[in-house]
Amino acid sequence: MSDSSRDRIEGKTDEVGGKIKSGFGDLTGDEQTQAEGEAQEGQGKLKQGVADAKDKIDDLVKKVTN
Repeated sequence: MSDSSRDRIEGKTDEVGGKIKSGFGDLTGDEQTQAEGEAQEGQGKLKQGVADAKDKIDDLVKKVTN
């Protein structure tokens, strides 16, 4: 499995987990849990963005070196 694929999977896992945690915090009125969930969701989206950037860089390197 490539690094970007691993980052994408971890990112999606973090994003979904963060949504769940944020929703639970919202449901229970726990602002800290909600904020932690939102932060986790943001980290997941960031990891997915990094994975996309890695793929684009790899594609560019392949084009240049061929």
